Amino acid sequence: MDIDVRGPRFGAAVTAVVLAAVLVTGSAWLLAWQTLAFALGAAGGVTRSPYGLLFKAAVRPRIGPPTGFEAPGPPRFAQAVGLAFAAVGLVGYAVGPAWLGLAATACALAAAFLNAVFGYCLGCEMYLLVRRVSVRVQ
Repeated sequence: MDIDVRGPRFGAAVTAVVLAAVLVTGSAWLLAWQTLAFALGAAGGVTRSPYGLLFKAAVRPRIGPPTGFEAPGPPRFAQAVGLAFAAVGLVGYAVGPAWLGLAATACALAAAFLNAVFGYCLGCEMYLLVRRVSVRVQ
């Protein structure tokens, strides 16, 4: 079942705000929350992530019916990529080195920002590239 294209973009905007706050505050707890949000999005799909549920309950009823749809696979893969960067960042913030936490969080923030502002999902593009390469290899 396809998903509303505005949902993942909303989630990316919230994610960008959270990750920017992590970079400003250095809060491992806040990054742990974002890591959990990525994990839930990767496991259950973006519609079952905390930000997807917030979009469905509070935002979508106010902005009307969907204007476009997309397959759920690429955004779900993007959540898994975000999970990997957030987990590495969490290790950096929690046990060190601090630069690792900063670098991994900044990379995740850059990807979330691109999606939120420009609608360009790096993780989704990675998904498509992996699919193309895996089909050619077989």
